[in-house]
Amino acid sequence: MNLFKTSLLITALVSAQLVSAQFKQTPLPYSYNALERSIDTQTMEIHYSKHGAAYTSNLNKAISGTPMEKEDIKTILSKISTSSPAVRNNAGGHFNHELFWTILTPEKNTKPSSALDKAITTSFGSMESFKEQMSKAGADRFGSGWAWLSVDKNGKLFVSSTANQDNPLMDVVEQKGTPILGIDVWEHAYYLKYQNKRADYLTAIWDVLNWKEVSKRYDDAINTK
Repeated sequence: MNLFKTSLLITALVSAQLVSAQFKQTPLPYSYNALERSIDTQTMEIHYSKHGAAYTSNLNKAISGTPMEKEDIKTILSKISTSSPAVRNNAGGHFNHELFWTILTPEKNTKPSSALDKAITTSFGSMESFKEQMSKAGADRFGSGWAWLSVDKNGKLFVSSTANQDNPLMDVVEQKGTPILGIDVWEHAYYLKYQNKRADYLTAIWDVLNWKEVSKRYDDAINTK
């Protein structure tokens, strides 16, 4: 077989694998440099095209040939205690990053909906108090992990933090709920721009937060209770 035909065959095989894959990485909804005022271009490109893509690819490999191939991501996460470490790490990584890309935006000064704004004030006293608690959850997370704003089974908001790629949908975490906002505090999310100054990253990220998306996720979470 000549080189051209070999190349065509490889391309066809890769394409077939992508089509049949259970989970796919959603295209980034903005350019890599769109969030420069808070997150640098190189970090966004590496984070999305390398780290995020790897979680999705490795998740598909980990569930290949198992009943999980026919399950949605939330079902897999809800019983993650019965899965292998590879499924736990990559299912969490896929879900967490897919959420993370959407709650960031180049649009300036987005605002929470009146319903979410009221819920935040009720739960935390004020928006500033909420931001302080959220940033503290991220700053206090030892090593790698995430800070979350979630809705519990009673429709109440709470802030929590999880290690590695765990999240509040998993049956292994202490505080369970539906995450509507997640901040990645793995070093790969901020180190090129902020080095060891995680607190500066946690302050800057509010400038690119997509409150429209967070509000939509809040409404969806409340309406499914």
